[in-house]
Amino acid sequence: MGKAVAVLGGTEGVTGTVYFTQEGDGPTTVTANISGLKPGLHGFHVHALGDTTNGCMSTGPHFNPDAKEHGAPEDKNRHAGDLGNVTAGEDGTVTFSIVDNQIPLSGPNSIVGRAIVVHADPDDLGKGGHELSKSTGNAGGRVACGVIGLQG
Repeated sequence: MGKAVAVLGGTEGVTGTVYFTQEGDGPTTVTANISGLKPGLHGFHVHALGDTTNGCMSTGPHFNPDAKEHGAPEDKNRHAGDLGNVTAGEDGTVTFSIVDNQIPLSGPNSIVGRAIVVHADPDDLGKGGHELSKSTGNAGGRVACGVIGLQG
């Protein structure tokens, strides 16, 4: 079994931990506990780079090895890193678990060494009609991020 973890940090007091597990060539399970968010939906994506030298801005675009348009996690035409939205409760916390087939922990499209990013606004899943819908989901600024690293 492969395991990875990302410890989130941001400039607005958003913190959390995201865990990734994968058995063999199966799907990857993502579980997270995040706090400090404003209540509501927040875009949640794997970004291409594990570079945080300029905070979350240096993590690059969404991880997109197949050069597809932005979409929802269940769409065939989506970036591999498009994981949709997480929902923060009234207390600003998120606890969730999702399963995804496009974010392996090994092989040529591994997400290890890349970054997970939480955005300020909801991801419109490529369907919002905004000029940024097909590239970023118009999910707004980056409020927290963390580099995905192997876990023992």
